[in-house]
Amino acid sequence: MELPEVRPEDRTRLVEALLALVRQLLDRVAELEQTNQQLRDEIARLKGQKPRPDIKPSMLEAAQPKPQQQEGGKRPGSAKRPKTAELTIHREVPLHIQDLPAAAKFRCYEAYVVQELVIENKNTRYLRARYDLPGGGSTLAPFPQGVLPVEGGHFGANLIAYILDQYHQGQVTEPLLLEQLWEYGIDISSGQLHRILTEHKDHFHQEKGEILAAALAESSYIGTDDTGARHQGKNGFCTALGNDLFAYFESSDSKSRLNFLRVLQGSQRDYVINETTLAYWERQKLAEALVEQLTQGTQEFVGEQAWQERLAILGIRDERHVRIITEGALLGGLVARGISPELVVLSDGAPQFVVFVHAGCWIHAERPLAKLVPHNEQHRAEIEKIRSQIWELYKDLKAYRAKPEESQRSCLEARFDALVEQRTGYPSIDGVLKEMREHKADLLRVLQRPEVPLHNNAEESDIREFVKRRKISGGTRSDAGRRCRDTFASLKKTCRKLGLRFWDYLQDRVRGLGKIPRLADLLRQKARRLAPSNRQAVPA
Repeated sequence: MELPEVRPEDRTRLVEALLALVRQLLDRVAELEQTNQQLRDEIARLKGQKPRPDIKPSMLEAAQPKPQQQEGGKRPGSAKRPKTAELTIHREVPLHIQDLPAAAKFRCYEAYVVQELVIENKNTRYLRARYDLPGGGSTLAPFPQGVLPVEGGHFGANLIAYILDQYHQGQVTEPLLLEQLWEYGIDISSGQLHRILTEHKDHFHQEKGEILAAALAESSYIGTDDTGARHQGKNGFCTALGNDLFAYFESSDSKSRLNFLRVLQGSQRDYVINETTLAYWERQKLAEALVEQLTQGTQEFVGEQAWQERLAILGIRDERHVRIITEGALLGGLVARGISPELVVLSDGAPQFVVFVHAGCWIHAERPLAKLVPHNEQHRAEIEKIRSQIWELYKDLKAYRAKPEESQRSCLEARFDALVEQRTGYPSIDGVLKEMREHKADLLRVLQRPEVPLHNNAEESDIREFVKRRKISGGTRSDAGRRCRDTFASLKKTCRKLGLRFWDYLQDRVRGLGKIPRLADLLRQKARRLAPSNRQAVPA
């Protein structure tokens, strides 16, 4: 809708009020159109029909940016490098020419490296000698080290590692993996394959728990995000934690602050009433009578059952009271374990992640502006103006993060205030600025904690693992399957961040060799190497 241009001398109070009303109505119409389309899509899904397709514009129609030129006019990444210099050579085969002339003389060898992957079915019958002992009984010859997996069975350690690698790294479904193994000549049933993927994995689950404990103790910040993860035909959620040191995934039936605190606690539940707990209850405006009641008697509880018994004894049954009290006790339990109350939690701004010291993501803060549909050219110009101001400030905050100087803080903070205090006359734009103004401390967390990123893209990238798995498999059917999916995704991503090949890790753990250190130990070593550059907090 194009409004006629109103000259400055004609902009009376009534005209300005009418223009503001028109803008509000246009925003409301756009919102209702979006809601209406969502309802139409939901009705279509309930009827078994397809919703309206979301067709993105072709990238070919957009102007492609020219790649920046390196010195000498070459594109980035086009520099020549020796492609086989770092390869491990397993075999050398000298090649000669037959029937050479008698006067021919050998000069030298010219190397030509061929990379190959060998996949073959190899069945071995071990003839284990049994000896009768003089004093009675008998003994049987043991298997060579590493032949059988830790859990035993008639499938070799290399085959077990291959199955785990293909399923959790290759994103292959069980039926397709079963067909693949049959093609290779492996005699295995669907039940045996499922047991290999889900049973006797306690040592992997234990190592995943060690990673979380070490990461929370060593990290100055963690990023977090969540996504849908269906389980047993119902909608569930997966929460992701991580940073440059680790990745950790945990699926559950709900997403809430209570669930997030349980994810942080891991498999063991510690409920502690301490200063952190009391401060949280005060922020949540818990009744003083309940606080006084809770601070009498035992202040530490281990396990869900002990905590629920405590609430039952005190007669606390109100749903809101139980939730707030439990959240505070879980938070206190984390601090009692040694986790710093100054741990920064970086998220997209979802309220369930606002614990400890919270940092907001600039990408998510600006995203509502990018999604706005302009009503006219003036609206479009205002959107682009505000977006450009946001990204100019963002660029300067990135520079500050790379080289923090206390003298820059007040200037950057003043620029943020000037940005969010603007009034454009368009409620949709002003609403985004108001939201940013209310989360000023979260968005400017980098000024006190330069080690914290300005966005949450790393966690969104990590959790894309579950989006791909959801598209391929749909969801999990057993609790053991869901737990294994979370565990191996955590181990795989952590291996990559620690510079360790997941295949080498699987080979070591399946065979029980112990040559590769525990991932938690590798994490601590890397954290101490990065400590001087990461922990450069600026004094407040």
